[in-house]
Formats: sequence, structure tokens, C-alpha cells
Amino acid sequence: MKLLHRFCRSLFAPLVYLAALLLLLEDWLWDVGMRVLRRLSAWPPLHRLEAWICTLGPYAALALFVLPALLLFPVKLLALWAMTHGHAMLGLFVIVLAKLGGAAAVARIFLLTRPVLLTIVWFARLLHWFLALKERWIERLRATRAWRRVSALAKAWRHWRQHATPSPRGWIARFRRLLRRFRARWRPR
Repeated sequence: MKLLHRFCRSLFAPLVYLAALLLLLEDWLWDVGMRVLRRLSAWPPLHRLEAWICTLGPYAALALFVLPALLLFPVKLLALWAMTHGHAMLGLFVIVLAKLGGAAAVARIFLLTRPVLLTIVWFARLLHWFLALKERWIERLRATRAWRRVSALAKAWRHWRQHATPSPRGWIARFRRLLRRFRARWRPR
């Protein structure tokens, strides 16, 4: 029985890592969408719509929370249809655009309706369960050697960008120096 359990764990481990990576991507999309829609919410009609959303009851807020996923499902199906009929790039573009837009809309709606949604007992339990599961998967991903290597590279990249990236004038000066060196190397003698 122990051998079977170990076999199942090794069989499903790549799926857990894939799910954790997808969850990290979803978190990133969620954050980017929140920032974009926070800026857009200064527009008066959208501001009034958000004020109205904040006044909804629990089940109306739940219906509104699910609405973007339901509205984007046919769009994603049409994108898949386009991909099967020879328009792969168009279909991929539509799916990515729908994912970005859907994540942004769901993130903003969730932020506005979260206090009301948490009054629904089963929703609060489900959200707590999902967030705990997500955190466990991401911790498993962060415990891998590959993750440590990638995060070390990302840390080095951020350090380089903060300390070594010059201003636009610096980029222009660097480009001019590079052109001078190129000209000097290839100048006829």
C-alpha cells in the first residue's frame, strides 16, 4: 500500500507543480488587473457603477461575481473554433485577451463584493479551503530546487535593473559608445 501511495504521489507531482504555476500566473494577472481597473475606476460612470455594486445583497453579488466567467466562456469557445479552422494566432490572442480581461474584472468585482460575499457561510468556507489549498501547492513549488534557482536569477535580475539600468540619456550614451566601437572595429585600414 505504501508503494502504491508513493507511486501515486510521484505520478501526480508534476500536475501539482503545473497547477501551482498556473495559480501564480493567475495571482500575477489578478494584481495587474486590479491596478489597471483601480485607475479606470476614477472615470465617473465606472465609479457610479462600483458604488452600485457595493450596495448589492449577498446573492446578487455572487451572481455578479460569476458573470464575467459566464460571459467569457462563449468567447473562449469561439477562439478555440478559430484555432481549429486555421487561425491559431487569432484564437490564442483572443484567449489571452479574454483571460486578462476576465481576471481583471473578477478581481475588481471580488474586491468590491468581498465583505458581502463572506456573509454567505458556504462561500466563506469554500474560499478559506481554496486559499489554504493554493498556499500548500505554492509552498510545494517554492520548496523545489528549480524554484530556488529561478528565484535567485529573478533576484539578481531585479538587483541589476535597480542598480545598473541607466536613465534614457544613459541608454543613448551607451548606444553611441557601442556604435563608435563598432565603427572603429570595422573601419578600413
